[in-house]
Formats: sequence, C-alpha cells, structure tokens
Amino acid sequence: MANKRDYYEVLGVDKKATEEEIKKAYRKKAKECHPDLHPGDKQAEERFKELNEANEVLSDPDKRARYDQFGFNDPTQGGNPFGGAGFDFSGMGDIFDTFFGGMGGMGSRRTSNAPVAGNDLRYELKITFEEAADGCEKSFDFYRLENCETCHGSGAKPGSQPSTCPTCNGQGQVRTSNGFMSMVRTCSNCNGTGKIIKDKCPDCGGSGRVRKKRTATIKIPAGIAHGQTIIQNGQGEPGRNGGPNGDLYVTISVRPHKLFKRDGYNLFIDFPISFTQAALGAEVDVPTLHGSVKYRIPEGTQNDTEFRIRGQGVQILRTSGKGDLIVRVHVEIPKKLTEKQKELLRQFDDTLTGHEYEGKKNFFDKLKEAFN
Repeated sequence: MANKRDYYEVLGVDKKATEEEIKKAYRKKAKECHPDLHPGDKQAEERFKELNEANEVLSDPDKRARYDQFGFNDPTQGGNPFGGAGFDFSGMGDIFDTFFGGMGGMGSRRTSNAPVAGNDLRYELKITFEEAADGCEKSFDFYRLENCETCHGSGAKPGSQPSTCPTCNGQGQVRTSNGFMSMVRTCSNCNGTGKIIKDKCPDCGGSGRVRKKRTATIKIPAGIAHGQTIIQNGQGEPGRNGGPNGDLYVTISVRPHKLFKRDGYNLFIDFPISFTQAALGAEVDVPTLHGSVKYRIPEGTQNDTEFRIRGQGVQILRTSGKGDLIVRVHVEIPKKLTEKQKELLRQFDDTLTGHEYEGKKNFFDKLKEAFN
C-alpha cells in the first residue's frame, strides 16, 4: 500500500468535498488522461486506472466512510480479519457502528433522501473500417430508466402520496439494541426508501421509473481503433433525489476490411504481381482507402518484399498526420502453360549463367563451404 497515493490527492479535491465536486473532478481529470486521447501511452493508462480506483471509493458514501476511517487498511477488504472461511461482510457497517457509535466512521449511513447519482450505461456501436479511419457522426437508439411522467417519480398513483414508513420513521434504517450492542439495518418494511406506497402508479408499478427509448448522436474522431470508448457525459440514467445523471460509455466495434489490415495507424495490404512484373519491374495501381495510387515496382523484386507508401494509412487520432500503407507483394507463378510457353521459358533459362539468382548462388556457395 505504500506506493498508493491518497485518493483525495489523486482527484485533486478536499477531504470535505461533496459528491458533486468529486464527480466533476473525476470527469475533468479522466478527460485529460483517457487512453483514447493518449494511445500507446502506458503512463496515461496507469493514471486513468488510478483515477477510476479513487473515484470508485470516494463516490460511494459507504466506501468513502471506510476509507476516511481506515485508509488503505480497511479490514473489510483484502481478506477475512476474523479467520473464518466464508464470513459475510455485508453487515460489517452495522458491527462497526456498535463500537464507533456512528461518529463519522463505519457507522455513518446514507439517508433515504440523500442525492444518488444515476447509473452509467454501456453501448457497443458497430462502424465500418472506413468510418473508423476517416471519422463520422453516428446516431443510435438505446434504452434507459427515467422518472415516470405519470407519478413524477414518486411511485404513487396520481392523486395520492407516499406515506412515511412507520417502522423507520422515514429514515430507511432501523436500530436494534441487545444489551451494550446496537445494530443498524436497512428497514425491511420500506426497503430503505423511508416511504410506503399504498396506491401504486399503474404505469411504473410503484418503482417511480419506466424504461424509455432514447437517441444519441456522437462524433467519432478519425483514427479511432476497435475497442476504444467514447464517454457521453450525463447521458446515463437520471439520479435520484436531485443526484447527477450517470454517463453513457460507447465502445466502438470496427468491422474488418476485405483488403486492408490495421496495425496502429499503418495499413497493410497483400498485393499480387506477375513473374514478369517482378523480373522486369512495372508501374502498378495500388488500392488505398481513398482510391488508388501509382507505384513503381523495381525490377528484380522478390516474393514477400514490402514497400512503404507514406501518408496512405489511417489518420492519427486528433491530429492531421497519417500512418503509412505497407504493400507486401506476392509473386505469382503461372500454373498452366502451353507447350510453346514452356519451350520459351527453357530457352530463356538456357541463356542464364546462374549469377542472376543471388539466393541460389549464395546457397550453393555455402553448400561448398560446408562440405569442404
């Protein structure tokens, strides 16, 4: 734990920061070091992981309370301090409340009417190879839970109101005592909401939320790669009790191309040429993502030789530069020849001295050295 930085320091907030201040700080810093903005930057990736870890703890009131109390030595994490296999820690907050009396440590509890941030949503968006290379704007439909318009999120039938839970008096929690021990648990009568709904809303069934279809439009930057994620702030599910909306995480899925393969910002293509073109050289039309370009194959080109065409690759993310196109040639040997063609090749072969084939000459030179 000695190498870990304080979570408040990681997010750059004060220890008295509100949930909204923590969320804003996380979003700001996450944009600065998001892996999509720094492809291949391991340090940015590690900073992003550190931010996520800090945000996961400090944005959760219970986890934050434990962190404020114990720091990185939270006994409810990283093993069973009591030595009993399978011990359930779900009630550890209640046990610590007994000893610390609810004074800012494990005993502190979120009240039923406290603001709660909405859930984040995830969506996989499929795009073409060309759209990823050139960038585009895409619209798509997704579903999220929203406040019921009929009951305005109360869960009660129009004309009625939820009543305060008589068991917990609207606190959402009940405290029981047994001698010197005091336990705080979620109220089973209202499930922690602090309210009882007798006449439920017919549209949401008393949940206060309904599933709705929404449309989002995002701009995909040129050069984005398969698996990268674009964050749409505030497009997740609405929060409760005035809490902020969650975010929408759009993960990009790029369909493969029939001709090109991508490695970073470079493109690769296998390009067939004839035996004659390889031997004599030729000017060929090489396909790119935006038409074809002329390229001169030099004479004597060998099979699997690679040529680099500058600036014909994928645009580098959020810059004007581009990668290269790597052309790997495959020399095709004709399979079906006429007798006349075979005879012409034999005559051609008879004119050769052997020095024309460098690989063959080097092989036999090495063979002689090996047996002499």
